[in-house]
Amino acid sequence: MPRDWSVPRTALLVTTALFAALLSPAASRAADDPAPTPVDRFEGEVPFAAQPAEGIFTWGGDADDPPALRLAERPDAPDGEKVLAGTYAISGWGGFTHDYAATRPAHDWSAHRGIRFWWDGRGDGRKINFEIKDGGAHGEASELWTTSVTDDFTGWKRIEIPFSDFVYRTDYQPVGGIDHVLGLTQMWGYAVTLPTGAGGEFAMDGVELYGRADQSLRASVTTGAVVHPVREGDTAAVRVTLATTGAAPVDQPVTVAYETAGGSASAGADYTPVAGTVTFPAGTASGTSRTIKVPTVRDRTAEAAETIPLKLTVTGAKPPAETPQVVVDAHGLPYLNAELPVKQRVKDLLSRMSTAEKAGQMTQAERGAVSAPGDIAAYDLGSLLSGGGSTPTPNTAEAWAAMIDAFQLRTRTTRFQIPLIYGVDAVHGHNNLVGATVMPHNIGLGATRDPGLARRTGAVTAAEVRATGVPWDFAPCLCVTRDERWGRSYEAFGEDPALVESMETVIQGLQGARDGSDLKDDDKVLATAKHFVGDGGTTYGSSTTGTYTIDQGVTEVTRRQLEAVHLAPYQEAVDRGVGTVMPSYSSLDVVGDGLGPVKMHARADMINGVLKDRMGFDGFVISDWNAIDQLPGDYASHVRTAVNAGVDMMMVPYSYKEFSSALIAEVKAGGVGQRRLDDAVARILTQKFRLGLFEQPYADTTGASRIGSAAHRDVAREAVAASQVLLKNDGGLLPLKKTQKVYVAGSNADDIGNQSGGWTVTWQGASGDITPGTTILEGLRKSGGAITWSKDASAPLTGHDVGVVVVGETPYAEGVGDVGNGNDLELSPADRAAVDKVCAAMKCAVLVVSGRPQLIGDRLGEIDALVASWLPGTEGDGVADVLYGREAFTGQLPVTWPRSEAQLPINVGDTAYDPQYPYGWGLTTLTKVPQGGAVTLKALRLAAAAAERTGSDTAGRALVTKARLIVQQKAGAALTARVAKPFADADHLLLTGRYGAAVEKLTEAYRAA
Repeated sequence: MPRDWSVPRTALLVTTALFAALLSPAASRAADDPAPTPVDRFEGEVPFAAQPAEGIFTWGGDADDPPALRLAERPDAPDGEKVLAGTYAISGWGGFTHDYAATRPAHDWSAHRGIRFWWDGRGDGRKINFEIKDGGAHGEASELWTTSVTDDFTGWKRIEIPFSDFVYRTDYQPVGGIDHVLGLTQMWGYAVTLPTGAGGEFAMDGVELYGRADQSLRASVTTGAVVHPVREGDTAAVRVTLATTGAAPVDQPVTVAYETAGGSASAGADYTPVAGTVTFPAGTASGTSRTIKVPTVRDRTAEAAETIPLKLTVTGAKPPAETPQVVVDAHGLPYLNAELPVKQRVKDLLSRMSTAEKAGQMTQAERGAVSAPGDIAAYDLGSLLSGGGSTPTPNTAEAWAAMIDAFQLRTRTTRFQIPLIYGVDAVHGHNNLVGATVMPHNIGLGATRDPGLARRTGAVTAAEVRATGVPWDFAPCLCVTRDERWGRSYEAFGEDPALVESMETVIQGLQGARDGSDLKDDDKVLATAKHFVGDGGTTYGSSTTGTYTIDQGVTEVTRRQLEAVHLAPYQEAVDRGVGTVMPSYSSLDVVGDGLGPVKMHARADMINGVLKDRMGFDGFVISDWNAIDQLPGDYASHVRTAVNAGVDMMMVPYSYKEFSSALIAEVKAGGVGQRRLDDAVARILTQKFRLGLFEQPYADTTGASRIGSAAHRDVAREAVAASQVLLKNDGGLLPLKKTQKVYVAGSNADDIGNQSGGWTVTWQGASGDITPGTTILEGLRKSGGAITWSKDASAPLTGHDVGVVVVGETPYAEGVGDVGNGNDLELSPADRAAVDKVCAAMKCAVLVVSGRPQLIGDRLGEIDALVASWLPGTEGDGVADVLYGREAFTGQLPVTWPRSEAQLPINVGDTAYDPQYPYGWGLTTLTKVPQGGAVTLKALRLAAAAAERTGSDTAGRALVTKARLIVQQKAGAALTARVAKPFADADHLLLTGRYGAAVEKLTEAYRAA
């Protein structure tokens, strides 16, 4: 444990010379100790900055988690005049770091015994984690070594931590591990992780290195993996490796005494006991290994897994952080027989499990919260997840696979070796992984009106996700967005449930066959239909979550509206065999049911009654992130209510211990019945068996070389081109000609982060060069035309034939992006200025890169061409493809484009409907635009009705599309309510297979134009 003692700074004012001398640094250290080396005195010598510069910076799990820091003058400062002070209120994880500059050499701390600092104690008993950064390229790509300090004192206290107290972090490493040796010769700084829960204040001062190095720190003994599984009868080989600071040979012998002792295996019956000593003599080189062999005994009896701890006693070096365990794999039991039907395997395994093991299977933790890797086995955890931005560093496919394999290895020490099911939010490609193919968000896919293309994007996503060892994707979102003020509206395929249903082919892209038979393949993942039900219909102003205005609010509907709009996509998902369903944070208020607003995680009538019983959903229900904490009552009530409502697995990122304990207590007390418990666990195990995880728990990286490949990016590029919606094209300005001189401006023309949106690398996404890809500007330049680029349109405007101004939103996710929560639907002042300058000087096309419509009606008169580009992702070439005519504009609006915010919510089917552009609108640049008038439309209606009668869907859709293009050509800029309403209604009718009625509505719109 760290040693500490108090020396109040007021004592330094004592005038007694002797006492002052005793307090001096020279007198407080041993005569032969080196002088303390300052790391940070917080007098301003180290700035607030980030890599690659030296500096102090904050970080956290979400936007609210980073602490607020300042250099504060304090009369009681222990070292100098200022201290580092801060406030925090952390729900996930957060803290701050002092990194040394990556542009300069690392520091050598090896001459010192440890590190110390002053801390202003609050006496609240909370733990502060203190980490140091060792090796690697720089502070954010180094190994983390950690210890903790308990704040059980008040006032200033100097905390001294010998380097021998630091342990290698096994739950999270930015680089996945370098050499697992605290070398101390290449140090990059330190980090402080602050307590979660109730907010607080802190103050810190005088970080410095102290004392003379402990010789034992120069050498350590490691065993590589902590867990060593073997088949019964085989011999386990545990490699013991010597590692030293700076790779220097040891100057003293290092001995490792070993013996097998304890565990669930029986000596003699299950294994041959071993004991002995291995020695690394003086002069042994770093990296030298010895092997300890542990023979196991074959007895031909079917058994659960058994553990054999190998106790190591190390002299002359630092021992391993954990005792290695040999595990004799479970064998011979029916649930392990892949030839048996899944249902039979589930029944057998379930019959063997304890209540605690079942509770564990229903528990999902965030990877970063599992500070003790042994917790995976200790709590029999069923699942881990990566929240948005929770990634290994470097954020590579190899690091993902290694991280997940290390987690899976921990499950081998449990009785039945039930593998974890690891989940991620891959909502538009494997968007957490830098270098993955990032697809258009769902709103863009909805604009393609191409179910086959949607399926192909899902297949690419599944292949890239599974290749990193992840078998489960929290996608697709089947919300029907009814109010574009919602910060999640871009996660919807559109505002029409019929459109959402048509795009659910993405489920087959992710999962393969409807019966789940493809899930074991190395390019398929389990899909999640979310968020059940009505998340897209919340009333503006009804949210009670922080500063959100609509997200997580209340959906007020009649029973008929609920069925027709919000429930319909879920029946389609169930019919397609979707493996999991996630309830919504929002509340449902069904008019006339007498219940009022009830959180979806508590609605047994909807989860058990509608989803599972009526719709026949046989997968499992996974809660949303910490969603049960929003239920009324105490924690036991949260658990009892959600489980009994039908939630099978609980996403409790940072409270997995509390949830598991509470669930076990509820089962013992009868609050949760054994039948409900068994049903939940059976559903979870069924999907694990279908995924083949019992046979292959580790990552199959066969497809890793195809992550971000040209073939995968070609699919994304095709989706981008098909998603572009041409709203206006006066004078046929588009497509551009390569002979034209093009002036490009606007905030979103050259920003891969902006065009990818939220849920890209991090939860909220970010502007800038965050992942490999092609920006829209780069795509235009590769198209071969003459391009002038000026973001703010400050470059000379003369001498150009046409302007392309790319404007829109910056990234956001969930309620952070709600209109009214610091957001609106207006272009930024800079974007408005760019549009005005360029469009006043030349013919111009304006591209809106956004997750929802932007209010641009006041500038339509000066804009010649207007394109809704949505959030295209990493393949900006797809935008250039339609701008230069390599592909035709064919996209259609998946949502209504309003004239003003006052019109919201506005949706197809509304009685009063007078938008800027109606749902389904989308001009084309096809070389042959259909011609004709009322007579042609009549013929099309008859032919479409005939196609409908005969079930000729392809012909029916083609006929309606031809009629739509004729109507658009006549309507042009004369889009009145009398045109817009039947036009939008026609597209809904098309999607529901009523082709004759669709052309009839289009004829009505034609006559009104």
